[in-house]
Amino acid sequence: MIEQSEPALQPKQSTWAQDSILIKLGVITIIILLLLIPSAWIQSLVTDREGYQQENLKNVADKWAGSQLVQGPVMALPYRKLVTENNSAGKPVTHEVTKTLYILPQTLNMKAGIQTEQYSSGIYDAIVYNSNVNVTGSFNQPDLSELSIDPATVQYDKAKLIFSISDLKGLKNNPVVSIQGQNYTPEPSENENMPITNGLQVNFPLQKEHGFNFSYQLDLKGSNTLNFLDIGKTTGVEVYSTWKHPDFNGRYLPDTRTVNDKGLNAKWQMLYYNRPFPQQWTDGDSVLTNKKALADAVIGVKLQLPIDQYRKILRTTKYSTLIILLTFVSLFLAEMIKKERIHLFNYTLIGAAMVVYYTLLLSFAEQIGYNYAYLLSSLSTIGLIAIFTSSLLKNRKVALLFAFILTVFYGFIFIIIQLEELSLLFGSVALFIIIATLMYFSRKINWYKH
Repeated sequence: MIEQSEPALQPKQSTWAQDSILIKLGVITIIILLLLIPSAWIQSLVTDREGYQQENLKNVADKWAGSQLVQGPVMALPYRKLVTENNSAGKPVTHEVTKTLYILPQTLNMKAGIQTEQYSSGIYDAIVYNSNVNVTGSFNQPDLSELSIDPATVQYDKAKLIFSISDLKGLKNNPVVSIQGQNYTPEPSENENMPITNGLQVNFPLQKEHGFNFSYQLDLKGSNTLNFLDIGKTTGVEVYSTWKHPDFNGRYLPDTRTVNDKGLNAKWQMLYYNRPFPQQWTDGDSVLTNKKALADAVIGVKLQLPIDQYRKILRTTKYSTLIILLTFVSLFLAEMIKKERIHLFNYTLIGAAMVVYYTLLLSFAEQIGYNYAYLLSSLSTIGLIAIFTSSLLKNRKVALLFAFILTVFYGFIFIIIQLEELSLLFGSVALFIIIATLMYFSRKINWYKH
């Protein structure tokens, strides 16, 4: 009777052992899902702190100078025109009005040297710059016949040359404008209906049936970006700086660009075929202020920090679920191989320590920078978990091995964050190796007997 009852009990014990492992895995999965809640909260915290940084950047721009857009020059040439209108009695009356002909440069060349400076305000950093922009070019004589303008009505002695930058607060001195060798001092535009906002203008006599050359230099300061407006029939732009981490704005990439340890040098050469502006027009003050047209004609450089710390931290927190998952899997495999039980509450404590890691990273990064903060936070968290694991498993060698595994995981994430273009490739290969390693060690576990 005894020999017959023993085989019947054995399958039930094996099934219960198998089910207990599956149940524990299920509870561990629930713990991981619950840890997503504080992980999402930390990502929101990072976003809020980044918002504070953006507010600080705006404050710096208000006190220093904002992003600069170099616009112009445009020639404004007034002329007289007879206009017939009906008076209050309904009778046609002819009177003379003054109209304006606007003309864009035939050639326009802008060359800018940029000296950057990292401005710190509290725990936040901003990039500001000083720049010398040399502007040269030429205008052809106006084509009056194209617009049916009588040459005798043109007021050549009242010609104006208009140019501007987007934030006049950044203009460090009053530029001197040279027109055919004659120097002029610009003044703020008097008329609100001007083709360029924040305009400066010089009044000069234009010789009939002649074009002219011009040149001036803008000594200005700004922050974050320096842009240029493509308004010449042929426009050439060159930018050089010691800044090593540029990004390029606008619709067109530079024709040639060099970015290395010495800095950047970029050149654009553009023709008017894709320019959204006519070469000349009359009484169209909004031609150069149309937002869509401006977006299509702006080029320039953005002087950005190389993945600022908040972007890095936010990218790091997005890997939190992966790190917790791999850590719990590694801990579970160690538990199965060494046949030492680890309570689910201890899994929760380890997960909590890995979540708090990201608040340490954020708070330290604002004080000592991302790289040192990552090192300090990682060492603290790995050390804490290794000591705790050693006390749970009563085995220092396993704890040291587990600390090494965590070091590999955190080192893997750090390398991914530092890489930009190759992060996906490196991350995919590293994850493949990690999964293969876990598969190798999991084969030693007898899942049907515990």
